Amino acid sequence: MSLAVLHHPDYDAKLPPTHRFPMGKYRALIEVLGERGLMTGALQVPAPAERHWLIGAHDPAYVDAVLACRVPAAIEREIGFAVDRRVSRRAQLATAGTVLAARLALRAGIACNAAGGSHHARRSQGAGFCTFNDVAVAATLLLADGAVGQVLVVDLDVHQGDGTAEILAGEPRAFTFSMHGERNYPVRKMRSDLDIGLPDGTGDAAYLAALAAALDELAGGTAPGLVFYNAGVDPHADDRLGRMQLTDGGLRRRDSLVIGHFRRRGIPVCGVIGGGYGADVRVLAERHAILFEVAAEFA
Repeated sequence: MSLAVLHHPDYDAKLPPTHRFPMGKYRALIEVLGERGLMTGALQVPAPAERHWLIGAHDPAYVDAVLACRVPAAIEREIGFAVDRRVSRRAQLATAGTVLAARLALRAGIACNAAGGSHHARRSQGAGFCTFNDVAVAATLLLADGAVGQVLVVDLDVHQGDGTAEILAGEPRAFTFSMHGERNYPVRKMRSDLDIGLPDGTGDAAYLAALAAALDELAGGTAPGLVFYNAGVDPHADDRLGRMQLTDGGLRRRDSLVIGHFRRRGIPVCGVIGGGYGADVRVLAERHAILFEVAAEFA
């Protein structure tokens, strides 16, 4: 079977190429996936997220401000870019992509959004290049409509999933796990259900050992109906913001460890790409493509 991939051309909001957030990687990722034969009839194109989906995880006033492109300047500064028409549309589409990828994963076992992982967006506002928290929106929506009874978030972006932890803190049917750089952004961490903070410079061996132990711990205490996997590539040694020392091979073994752990137990997995930073969007796209290559092995 082919892997279901969610993508829309407007995932790229066309920020200036000099911006710290490498928006062009979304376009480049689809090009790489096509070159590697991972787009054989499996592409799904989302429509913008519906407002009632968004207010399940976010304050209605903030949602309406984003939809109207009237986000206060102070919040735009925390996000890291102005919320104009393109950015607002991108946030709606990327969120819908994760919702639809989650629904497809429930049917097929695994699906991936070629965006998503905007885990710094909190209930009342965005932050850290994140406008809407797509995983939290999808989790709250699927729990509310009974599509799934319990969800697990496995967040392996190098930055803690603080927004996801905050939004889902009061939801007993959601378990949040974040393994991240302890001294990296955000300075003020939120409390996930399970947090593992790693030191700067952590390489493949120590990282994978910590992850394997965490997955064993999760297996003893959770029985999710769906896993959201944030496969951020910013722990890579060459990432502009990561400060860790993972290699391409380390990222591949990480993704295989996570996806294999859950798929062998028959648990559906919804993958999102998370963070990855640098000036060369082609290189970033090739790193993000690892998630899709590994996921395709389990499709």
